[in-house]
Formats: sequence, C-alpha cells, structure tokens
Amino acid sequence: QESRRRRAQVKIRVERDVLAEAVAWAARSLPARPPAPVLAGLLLKAEEGTLSLSGFDYEVSARVSVEAETEEEGTVLVSGRLLADICRALPNRPVEISTDGVRATVTCGSSRFTLHTLPVEEYPALPQMPSATGTVPGEVFASAAQQVAIAAGRDDTLPVLTGVRIEIE
Repeated sequence: QESRRRRAQVKIRVERDVLAEAVAWAARSLPARPPAPVLAGLLLKAEEGTLSLSGFDYEVSARVSVEAETEEEGTVLVSGRLLADICRALPNRPVEISTDGVRATVTCGSSRFTLHTLPVEEYPALPQMPSATGTVPGEVFASAAQQVAIAAGRDDTLPVLTGVRIEIE
C-alpha cells in the first residue's frame, strides 16, 4: 500500500482565488463525520492543464475543474477541510501543489503547508455524471429553489419528504 502511494506524483500551479473557490465549493459536499477517513478527502486530479477536485461520500458527490499549469500529472487525496482552511489563508499569489511520497505540499509566496495524503486506492469510484438536460441561469435557479425549499421536510425519519423535485421541460 505504501509503495502505491509513493508513485503518485503531482505538480501543478494554479491561481489562488480560483483554487480557493473550487476547494471551498467541493469541500461543502464532504460529510462532517465520515464513516471512513478517506471520505473526508478531496480527490485532486491533475492532467493536461486542468485540475479536477472531487468529493464523494456514497450519497453526495461534487466535482469541479479549473485551469492549472500541470508539470506532473497524477492524482492525490488530501483532507478537504484542511485544504479549504489553508486556501482561505493564502496570500493572493499563484499556488503550487506538489506531492512527494505520502505528503502533499502547498506553496504560495512565502507560505508553505504540508499535508499527509490519504490512500487514493481506498477512495470510492466517483459516479458518472448524467448528461445535461438543460441550463438555467444560477440566479433564476436559486430563486426558484428558495421559493419551494420552505416546504421541504426537516425530519430525517422520512427522507423522501426532505427533498425538492426538479423538472426541466
């Protein structure tokens, strides 16, 4: 297991604001008390000028991609909440993320943070995203959801009543 984690080398450079927004968005989907430690992780995948960040807890998944300078392609799993906290504290300069064995290093200006990586091979396979059936401007969707969310139940004993049905015609 240790040898497999050592092989995953990643080296990317991305703008701080872009990274912080993507990490914050993806980290919102992470469970407060995950049933397994790897489910508290954000999966970072660097390939061909893109950094993809994913979170998944077997119920909810989130995935976002941002432009990045990719020096070494690869995949790494790190604590999502810790990475989000670090990104919020970074100065407004380009951020470099690199891996070395079982550590990931986040460097921005004179700031440098080291995170322990989580075992990527224990992370669940991400679900396939369905194809888009339509598009709605964000503010229109938010307004519509706000109008009907008040009717959604708050009692988890009947989970079907805690949702909101969405139809796109």
